[in-house]
Amino acid sequence: MTTGKVLKNKSFVIYHIENNLPYNRYGISVGKKIGNAVNRNKYKRRLRAIIDNSKKDYIKNQDYIIILRGSAKDKNYQELEMDFTSLINNMRKGKSNESVKKEK
Repeated sequence: MTTGKVLKNKSFVIYHIENNLPYNRYGISVGKKIGNAVNRNKYKRRLRAIIDNSKKDYIKNQDYIIILRGSAKDKNYQELEMDFTSLINNMRKGKSNESVKKEK
């Protein structure tokens, strides 16, 4: 069993855990609270762009699951990027909200 970390704010929940690979992996989840399929896909594209723009800030060799919360639907791209960047910076500083256990 290994332990991962969780970071949360009003817009995102990010789970991350070491993956023992020479690269990072990302999973994105956008729920129905965001809207119909067109809106969910729009937010996924925005989130992929934000992830690509901040790749240098991530901890290496990690798996990330990024969940967009329903309150993010009222925010524009710049606000989402600021929220995401603040979470990533907290992650690099070691300020995780809680731990999550994953069974192997």
